[in-house]
Amino acid sequence: MKSNNQITSFLFCVVVILTISVSSYAQPMQQWVRYEGKEGPGKGKHIVFISAEEEYRSEESLPMMAKILSQRNGFTCTVIFAIDPKTGAIDPNNQTNIPGMEHLQKADLLFMCMRFRELPDDQMKYFVDYLQSGKPIVALRTSTHAFLYSRNKESVYAKYSYNNKNMEWNGGFGRQVLGETWISHHGVHGSEGTRGLINGLSASHPILKGVKDIWGPTDVYTVTGLNPNTNVLLHGQSTLGMTAEAPLSYAKSVMPVAWTTSYKNDCGTTARIFATTMGASIDLLSADLRRLLINASYWALEMEGLIPEESDAETIGTYEPIMFGFDKFKKGVKPADYNLK
Repeated sequence: MKSNNQITSFLFCVVVILTISVSSYAQPMQQWVRYEGKEGPGKGKHIVFISAEEEYRSEESLPMMAKILSQRNGFTCTVIFAIDPKTGAIDPNNQTNIPGMEHLQKADLLFMCMRFRELPDDQMKYFVDYLQSGKPIVALRTSTHAFLYSRNKESVYAKYSYNNKNMEWNGGFGRQVLGETWISHHGVHGSEGTRGLINGLSASHPILKGVKDIWGPTDVYTVTGLNPNTNVLLHGQSTLGMTAEAPLSYAKSVMPVAWTTSYKNDCGTTARIFATTMGASIDLLSADLRRLLINASYWALEMEGLIPEESDAETIGTYEPIMFGFDKFKKGVKPADYNLK
């Protein structure tokens, strides 16, 4: 027969277990990270970042950029990721799940790095609604081929696929909204880097304020058909090697690697668009590339008059990005791991 002390201990354990269970139920797993804006020009504005690509480690770079824009510039920033629904861990290989797309309903700016996503309708509709709102976009690297509807080609959103051949929306989201879709690697992937060359005709553009020296180890993408309303800010020349000191490859032509354009949606509203084919996490070791993206965020929000002569692009906390490559992401990382410490 159990003593009173044993019964009391048993009941105590039951209460503890129930308390933990109720607490866990009441606090769902964190599926995104949010940085409240401090004081700064962006106070009251909300930027939503989407990290969803398998190769260029945007799950590292976008939280880093969100910290800079929130803590130094005042923007409230929410970063959402491709998530494994079973574990709650960030999984860039999951092409069909980005929890938190509903945050786009209250976004003033979309800052994205996506590749070959095929989202369910209940998530994708928030992206399309954002486009129809006429609000701006800052897009990195693989965003030119953000979508690929290969499983459900009959989806109402299939036209967003990068390889859409329909003349009404040829090239999908990339070409129709950003200015270009995926064509090919112009440089040698994994062997050649990109040296950014400022377009002299655009040297006075506010996005280029304080930007002098950009080099990244990702190669130059082929760009063939930008719209007439595009303003090329940077060209990229291939470097014969994967270091900033590597010589330029004069055997190859230069390609646009950063530009501004506009997108007129079905409602007739025109949105400001900034796109760059650079932007791997390791590219963003370049302070001037980070500065370019900070400035682009201000410009996209029609705040270019507030861009300083040299934006503070220093990272907040440790930033040690890993080399790009498929399936090289750090396993088991959850959005909460990017919370400000």
